[in-house]
Amino acid sequence: MSIEIPEGLTELLQSFTVEVLRNQPADLLEFALQYFTRLRRRDARRRSAMSTIQPRERGSLIFLPFLSAPVINRFVRRASVCAEAYNPDEDEEEREPRVTHPKTDEQRQRLQEACKDILLFKNLDQEQMSQVLDAIFEKVVVTGEHIIDQDDDGDNFYVIERGTFDIMLKVDGITRTVGSYDNRGSFGELALMYNTPRAATIIATSPGALWCLDRLTFRRIILKNNAKKRKMYEAFIGTLPLLTSLEVSERMKVVDVLSTKVYNSGEQIIAQGDLADCFYIVESGHVRITMKRSKSKNDTEDEEVEIATCSRGQYFGELALVTNKPRAASAYAMDNVKCLVMDVQAFERLLGPCMDIMKRNIANYEEQLITLFGSHIAIEEPNA
Repeated sequence: MSIEIPEGLTELLQSFTVEVLRNQPADLLEFALQYFTRLRRRDARRRSAMSTIQPRERGSLIFLPFLSAPVINRFVRRASVCAEAYNPDEDEEEREPRVTHPKTDEQRQRLQEACKDILLFKNLDQEQMSQVLDAIFEKVVVTGEHIIDQDDDGDNFYVIERGTFDIMLKVDGITRTVGSYDNRGSFGELALMYNTPRAATIIATSPGALWCLDRLTFRRIILKNNAKKRKMYEAFIGTLPLLTSLEVSERMKVVDVLSTKVYNSGEQIIAQGDLADCFYIVESGHVRITMKRSKSKNDTEDEEVEIATCSRGQYFGELALVTNKPRAASAYAMDNVKCLVMDVQAFERLLGPCMDIMKRNIANYEEQLITLFGSHIAIEEPNA
């Protein structure tokens, strides 16, 4: 089964991706919100301006995407683009033998350092990441070398270890620089994800080194396994009582922002007193929740008391996010634990309908504290 890609989607995503790569925003979701909001406003102004232009003139207009993105004529589709949809369920590339490029310990250490902040690798589990690291190979480049050329077929995804690179775009016979990389970043994923020709030319402006991941491995691991994980998480979060108040479309948005973290037995997940940054749902294993209390009035050393345990389908870490206070308790992995993690920005944006449920649970927490500590320890209501 193939799904037709809407006209203009590829060009829109390419423009947005170029801006992400150029700006390297710390908060990708906030950057995307601002980008598309301002792009929509600009297009609305252009449509208003176009109402005064004669119809025969409109076909010659070239629209400039927001934030100095590449110039793209959205009214003309390139004939060379093959917008073949990628369907993981019908993919036969899994039959291909896995690619492995032997590496020294020193190379693997350099590779792991180069890949640690690559967005596409963030949600890979340990086994998938190991396969990626095995398949990646090193490429040394020289000044002036063309790494990829606009309109060529995609062969590799590239991670920069060192060196500087210019992003060149050719439109209507005119080539201009639209961005650059400086010793970090990655490029080349769009052609592999959407089966489109290269959207730009990348030229090395200094000696450098790249790590390259071939097309088949990229599609099998990054695309196919992530598609499988999405289906699995859709089914999993659909069983969580906390999320029953969400619409199906809202739950799908939750799936999109979840990442996975694995903890070894005894490892601390959150620490009492820390600032809250994430919300956790236990996918497998057990988590012990503890709170510190003084042994006596004269004893300055606190002891940790277990107040709860969480297992599959249960969640923790929401209290500090709901009350806007530091962590009220600590959490430890009791065995090997896998958690689905949502950052604070996504939590506030997507789990609004669940907030009343979480606030009601504050009363339950207080009752547990009274039983355990022998006195009423109030948990403050959320800040206004």
